[in-house]
Amino acid sequence: MPDGWEWDSTLFQGCASYYERGRLPYAPGLAETLAAALGLDGRGRLLDVGCGPGTVILALARFFAEVIGVDPDEDMLAEAARQAGRRGVTNARWVAARAEDLPAGLGTFRVVVFAQSFHWTDRDRVAATVRDMLEPGGAFVHISDFKNAPADPAPVPLPAPPYAEIGELVRRYLGPVRRAGQGTLVNGTPDREDLVLARAGFEGFERHVVPAGAVADRTADDVVAWVFSQSGSAPHLFGDRLTDFERDLRAVLRRTSPDGHFAERLPATEIMIWHKPHGVR
Repeated sequence: MPDGWEWDSTLFQGCASYYERGRLPYAPGLAETLAAALGLDGRGRLLDVGCGPGTVILALARFFAEVIGVDPDEDMLAEAARQAGRRGVTNARWVAARAEDLPAGLGTFRVVVFAQSFHWTDRDRVAATVRDMLEPGGAFVHISDFKNAPADPAPVPLPAPPYAEIGELVRRYLGPVRRAGQGTLVNGTPDREDLVLARAGFEGFERHVVPAGAVADRTADDVVAWVFSQSGSAPHLFGDRLTDFERDLRAVLRRTSPDGHFAERLPATEIMIWHKPHGVR
């Protein structure tokens, strides 16, 4: 869990409806890469902790007999259920809970996934609990954008979203320290998942990078949705200045692209896998 920060239920309040439009997708081939790495065959159960609106769990559902998404935000779960219905996914169910509430009577799993959510948790406690919830040989999977990829030298055909200017505008409205729910992230979010998982007794580390590289066309509305899908700029944080902030945000976007069209290259996806030792119950 981030230093000096305590979770509260407003962390992603109001963000769920902006996710599908605002967030860039994971790299194509994520689900197939993970299925090949773990030998997934339609059996067993998957738990997605901090599942949000179902982005990862719905892509993986066809490789399991049952999938369960856990998230403390009811709006996120409602959006996940809506997306499941739209995609015809019938083997998913949704549980309102925090990672710290596990095992929550959910049983045993072949795979437990954290997609850009593990850093919000009490990581040592949650890792130990997840280890107990996994079958012998089961997998703890951490999924994130690959942040250290070399830049692609090929230019994109349209202006890129002005993320630096957007960040400056958010800080002008919300202060210099990143907001997160009712608190702030003075030191950012933690990393070094490898050390946490080693302390919990996991082994057999694997790392896979799924390439992307395609160029995504983005509109001003897409970029606004991206901003409001972030915990650090969730709509509720702006209070009665939300309308003013969105007006100024759109002005920033117009200065970069008067016709409101942008392009950016999709990031690669990093999959990190650790295993519960065989013979350990």
